[in-house]
Amino acid sequence: MKGCYNLGVMYAEGTGGQQDDVQAADFYRQACDGGNAKGCYNLGVMYAEGIGVSQDDVQAAVFSRKACDGGSMRGCYNLAVMYAEGVGTPQDDVQASSYYRKACDGGNARGCYNLGVMYAEGSGVQPDSFQAADLYRKACDGGSLRGCSNLGVMYAQGTGIKQDDMRAATLYRKACDAGDAKGCIHLGMVYQVGRGVKQDDAEALKHYGKACDLREPKGCAHYAKLKTGRR
Repeated sequence: MKGCYNLGVMYAEGTGGQQDDVQAADFYRQACDGGNAKGCYNLGVMYAEGIGVSQDDVQAAVFSRKACDGGSMRGCYNLAVMYAEGVGTPQDDVQASSYYRKACDGGNARGCYNLGVMYAEGSGVQPDSFQAADLYRKACDGGSLRGCSNLGVMYAQGTGIKQDDMRAATLYRKACDAGDAKGCIHLGMVYQVGRGVKQDDAEALKHYGKACDLREPKGCAHYAKLKTGRR
């Protein structure tokens, strides 16, 4: 079935022949029917987006579930999102949290981040700031920039973790340096007030400006206020 999956990829990308999404979907289906989780995952994405097949959220959920059951953590993550949003399946935060956990345990950083948000907000699980902080840490370590930024906020507030302004600033910088606008805003704010770092308006402007360049309106607003001396 790996051969069918590979053929699906080749048709999807037009590698070695003419690009053909319908053929790609057909080979992904054959791969999935033969137990190839990546084939199931890709077919689920095609149904979700209406590529090579008629758009069908229910079928997208079916194939995401098959992918997850077959060991695809991206399949588990996508299924969790569908449960969380009520797309292709009845809305169910408890099921969403369960599949986010499965994805997270399998190394999917976005699954860890979203589960952290659910623990922070008490959606589908009992609110637990300690669990939220732990999950944000896993997300951050796995490459989720929003995980780093949210963990920084928890360090700044001392929520679910020992309060530490310097650690918060380090996490904001990690997120910002990798292109997370929220992290840039937080980093600008700590430079503006001198919390965990030496106060420096020039550095604050730099990071607000970066957030603005990343199309975050709040970054633009903070930049303008500091630049003009308004509060």
